[in-house]
Amino acid sequence: MPPRIIPILARLRQDLAAVLSRETIEEACRQSNHSWRRRLLDPAATVYLFLLQVLHGNTACQHVVHFGNWSFTDSAYCQARKRLPLAVFHSLLEKIAATSRAATEGGSRWLEHRVWLVDGSSFSMPDAPELQGHFGQPGNQRKGCGFPVAKWLALFDLTTGMLLRSAAAPLRSHEMSRAAAISQELEPGDLVLGDRGFCSYAHLALLAGRELHGVFRIHQKQIVDFTSGRPGTRGGSKDVPGLPRSRWVLAHGDSDQVVVWFKPKKGPSWMPREEYEALPDEITVRELRYRVEVPGYRVREITLVTTLHDAVAYPAEALAELYFRRWQVEINIRHLKISMQMDVLCCETVDGVLKELAVFTLAYNLVRSVMGESARLQGVDPDRIGLVDAVRWLIGTEEGDLSVLVVNPSRRGRVEPRVKKRRAKQYMLMKNPRSELRKSLPKKHF
Repeated sequence: MPPRIIPILARLRQDLAAVLSRETIEEACRQSNHSWRRRLLDPAATVYLFLLQVLHGNTACQHVVHFGNWSFTDSAYCQARKRLPLAVFHSLLEKIAATSRAATEGGSRWLEHRVWLVDGSSFSMPDAPELQGHFGQPGNQRKGCGFPVAKWLALFDLTTGMLLRSAAAPLRSHEMSRAAAISQELEPGDLVLGDRGFCSYAHLALLAGRELHGVFRIHQKQIVDFTSGRPGTRGGSKDVPGLPRSRWVLAHGDSDQVVVWFKPKKGPSWMPREEYEALPDEITVRELRYRVEVPGYRVREITLVTTLHDAVAYPAEALAELYFRRWQVEINIRHLKISMQMDVLCCETVDGVLKELAVFTLAYNLVRSVMGESARLQGVDPDRIGLVDAVRWLIGTEEGDLSVLVVNPSRRGRVEPRVKKRRAKQYMLMKNPRSELRKSLPKKHF
């Protein structure tokens, strides 16, 4: 076992440390029909080194060689990573996810519901042919001048910040194509919170069919009219422009109503036709609108749609406060992509990229568990514990109490301009392949 992993496992909760034990890793290999022989870089040692590599900012493989008194090369380490099947990492993720769900059972809930934050982002990777063919690159870049980019979808627990599921997809695919898959482990009564990219008839119908709830900002193309008793258009006929594609049912207030949404004739591109046809012809949802009065906020008026119809049990003010907390998912993603440096992955194969993504998920959940335990000891919200400080404490060599981790000040409603102060170097952007640019360089005679 790498010596640096010993203090890390000792600092984790007992259930999380058990998921990463040598016995658990070897059992995951057996379940994946992976055979191995006893060697320096066996499956457990390889997983531990991979985890340490990510916790050190996804450092280079040449650096991993120095994680203790080892006698292997960076090439041997890369080959050991390739030998491990992707299914082994997915098995460890399954166990981490199960542990994360168990941790939320006794945690605080929002009006008796566990809340899961869903959002999408992207990450880049090396310009390798296999990655280009699988993920693709932005269309405004010439061949040889850009990098492959993958869409990434993640599901976080609102209370603890733990990452339950994540999935990568080609750049030219809809985020919703992976939304159903990453929410398979949710239980009846759970609530999914997301932005307008996840607001559609199909998604709400899927959640309702599984006895799940959703709260989403309504899509900008959806027409909403809070006039009591107003007419509606079944299916949104183009012959009556401007009418909402719904039937009014009940008003809870001036900007709070229950309506019936009708199933569009054409299903979304991300859903198979047979699955879409199996959805109900109509669903009942609640629409509400409120204003954001905090100076400096970009959005002044927000319209939500939810499957929570009861205005007494779920007041509009509580739903507005809940959606305000949706911003936490943006911070979680920033932690992963910027603080933990997941914005650019390093492997040059699809299998390697997916393994790298899986280990980032493992590492992130270990760090979040440290943040949660420190928050409990200090009596603060877990999101106020500094993530970078938690990473340093986790991989540090000095013994220390969790109560010494940095607690960030509460800055609710704080607004900062989204600008960078430090200027980038003034290099020209690559607009032609490197092979063409070399030809334009002046020839030097020596």
